[in-house]
Amino acid sequence: MNAPLRIDRSVMDARWVFPEVGNDKIHRMMTDFSVPEIVARLLVARNVEPEGVQKFLFPRMSTDFPDPFELKDMEPFSKWLANAITKGRKIAAFCDFDVDGSTSAAVWKKFFYHLGIDIPIYIPDRMSEGYGPNINALKKLKDDGAEIILMSDCGTTAFDVIAAGRELGLDICIFDHHEQGDHLPESTWIINPKREDDISGFDMLAAVGVTFLACVAINRALRESGYFAERNIPEAPLKEWLDLVALGTVCDMVPLTGPNRLLVRVGFQQMAKHTNVGLKALCEVGGLKKSPTPMDAGFVLGPRINAGSRVHQADLGARLLSCNDPEESKNLAWTLNDCNAKRKTIQNDMMREAIDQIEKKNLADRPIIMVADTSWHVGLNGLVAGQIKERFGKPACCIAFAPGMSGELEGRGSGRSVPGFNMAALFMAAKEAGLLIKGGGHAMAAGFTVEPEKIEELDSFFMSEAEKILGGVDLVSEEYVDGIASIRGIKPDFIKILEENVGPFGQENPEPKFILPHMRVVMVDIVGEHHVRVQMTESEGGARMKAMAFRAVGMPLGDLLLSSKGGRLLHLLGQFKVNHWNGVDNVEFMISDASPA
Repeated sequence: MNAPLRIDRSVMDARWVFPEVGNDKIHRMMTDFSVPEIVARLLVARNVEPEGVQKFLFPRMSTDFPDPFELKDMEPFSKWLANAITKGRKIAAFCDFDVDGSTSAAVWKKFFYHLGIDIPIYIPDRMSEGYGPNINALKKLKDDGAEIILMSDCGTTAFDVIAAGRELGLDICIFDHHEQGDHLPESTWIINPKREDDISGFDMLAAVGVTFLACVAINRALRESGYFAERNIPEAPLKEWLDLVALGTVCDMVPLTGPNRLLVRVGFQQMAKHTNVGLKALCEVGGLKKSPTPMDAGFVLGPRINAGSRVHQADLGARLLSCNDPEESKNLAWTLNDCNAKRKTIQNDMMREAIDQIEKKNLADRPIIMVADTSWHVGLNGLVAGQIKERFGKPACCIAFAPGMSGELEGRGSGRSVPGFNMAALFMAAKEAGLLIKGGGHAMAAGFTVEPEKIEELDSFFMSEAEKILGGVDLVSEEYVDGIASIRGIKPDFIKILEENVGPFGQENPEPKFILPHMRVVMVDIVGEHHVRVQMTESEGGARMKAMAFRAVGMPLGDLLLSSKGGRLLHLLGQFKVNHWNGVDNVEFMISDASPA
């Protein structure tokens, strides 16, 4: 790969690189599939082979829907649960408190409600219970009459809790997508595409995707057993719930590849119909006047659903998404909106204190940054870790403290990583070394629980392991560039071609990034405390374009933009967006990085 415009280290410590794409491949793609040059270039850059182009561009429910029975143990599980449903066994669901867990809970709730069964949903409190199942929760569900627990978005590494739950006499069925450890828990069933013995190839699915496929499988097993015919009820309207699958998939930042492209594309088409009254209410509260997009899910809907669990109301999101009453939905949506406003204030305070800690202790020069404070909110440590990672371009961990199940204070850590540094593997290694109570997650985002007296030793362990992983190499991230553009050459139709053909965008199918070279900042100011708003033109003048750099205030990017009005020329990296205002479409630029020209 070569560096366009020789940007080897931008203001955000990134190297800008073009993927190596052969022009012959691009021309063949254009000819064979009648797509514009930019679409062909993006397909080649994303390693889409000719035989996969139709499925990538235009996935169809009739031909591309994933077969649930390719997942290990799905077929016997579905027959087993269909039999349990027919016999009237009592079922409950235990789901994580994030958007993936909340949407999974809503899918379970709606599926069983259609069968005439109102199952209880247990969402653990983020602060007092933390991530994953705990024995007190399972005991409560057992005491309330549950015999079968459907556990979504957690459980794969909860060996002791699952074993204790089985000893209570519970049948525990896990539907997860987190990495497994050396072995699997002793659950009744575990459906997880990341199982070592699963060959489905569906490891990109979020937990809500796994949960939805389980409902598809159960629905089929019930049909084959005569359940619907004997009771004279229709089969479950599964497609209506794909809006929940799309929302959870996008917000959990799993790869938008394979079946996820279909699930998200069709799911957002369903979301536009506003058949889910809870989602409709949340869109109204969030000020969305048009059909929601994946970006809206990530920046408007998801944060509000998550906000409840961050301020001691963990089940609000699941209740909203499974609600069928318009008035109750409005009340829940406004409550979540208030929770989100409270969350922002607390998060800003934590971030200021974290930066102060990093500066006073000279932590920015370390290969992995870890901060901790007993006054911090445990529901927000992941968000703060993410902000630290973005600001310093390094793996980051943030630890807050809360009483554990025993009543003793424990550290709750969240980590966010950079490409090439597996955070989940680091935490699992620390757990095996006896430094953590629990730990795991994904390569880029993971969590752990630690005893306060072991934090200093854990910090040394993280430092040592990080140095081994990085080998003393200074981390410089790479920003992949899809093209060089000009203000005059970009029109709304161009953006729509990208969205309609190459979208939906997300992990492993990133929204195309372009360089605007030799830009002159004409006007610049700060919006909403954290964002930088720009009006820019090309070096020789002419047409202007509006641009935004979100959360750039106090960052090197924001400092550069704010100091460049009317002066030096800048190369800007970012993404184009179409802004709909008063019936007119205008192209704007979302700046993610910059470099002096």
